Amino acid sequence: MSTERARGIVLRTRPLTDTSLIVNWLTPDLGRVSTVAKGARGPKSTFRGQLDLFFLCDFSFVRSKRSDLHTLREAKAVETHATLRRDLAYVQQASYCATLVEQATETETPLQKVYEDFRDLLTLLVKYPPQALTVFAFEIKLLTELGLTPDLDAAHLTPGAKQLLKNFTQADWTSIFRVKLSAPQTKEIQAFLHGFIIYHLDRIPAGRAAALAAP
Repeated sequence: MSTERARGIVLRTRPLTDTSLIVNWLTPDLGRVSTVAKGARGPKSTFRGQLDLFFLCDFSFVRSKRSDLHTLREAKAVETHATLRRDLAYVQQASYCATLVEQATETETPLQKVYEDFRDLLTLLVKYPPQALTVFAFEIKLLTELGLTPDLDAAHLTPGAKQLLKNFTQADWTSIFRVKLSAPQTKEIQAFLHGFIIYHLDRIPAGRAAALAAP
């Protein structure tokens, strides 16, 4: 069996057995990939210190012929985003965005722009105060990439809120983080995206309320 190599971000990890770990990845070329890191929870595992939430890693794996859970062979952390873990609000926002990606996308479907948006978000998030617009911008960017762009011209939104959402779809994160939302705009956009996501994805991913409660 041939070994495949990729670079990806750890979206989630969870125990499989007392010694093994399931690692869910977001990659630019393969999309979302799930792997099992056998023995990763053992004290002498070569995976120790290389696999954690939001780590950017170079990794290799062997595909399973029977399921979409493949065997992880190697993983080397390139960026750990350690600064992000210093504030719970950053972790909550990044975690919600990761959960939204998992809920809204199919496995092993190329997601280069989604990967780039999430990678850049993790890099720049800690350079600015936690704020609700981070969540709004990621939601609208992801929806746009999935072909679910809201018809903002027909939406029941104030002109200012419509323009902000339109700008979020195209603007880079540095530009987005400079935007200041008023309290009414925050409430208006929050309610609009809440309803839109429920309509298209059936439910709101876990963690949205906590992510939006950032000071």
